[in-house]
Amino acid sequence: MSGENEPMGQHESAGDADDELRGRIEEALDMIRPYLMADGGSVRLLNVTSDMVVELELLGACGTCPMSAMTLRAGIEQALQRSVPQISRVEAVNAPAAY
Repeated sequence: MSGENEPMGQHESAGDADDELRGRIEEALDMIRPYLMADGGSVRLLNVTSDMVVELELLGACGTCPMSAMTLRAGIEQALQRSVPQISRVEAVNAPAAY
């Protein structure tokens, strides 16, 4: 009889799981940010897609640095995947400019 409530419980836990996932990603990014900030940059979490692609905005010097692709793959992506193994990949997404 407790199974009658499972779909609702699963739906509620999906939202909690999303929040928990985003929290784990933010914690991993917090470990990386000091290194990026040392070079005048930073990173902001924009989205996590249903296929576990993390979309980030590269900020400051990271957005224009010619090494940003290597930093993204060899640094940020690997660090995030160590902390959150279910991440499939990390992509840099340019946020729309504010006019």
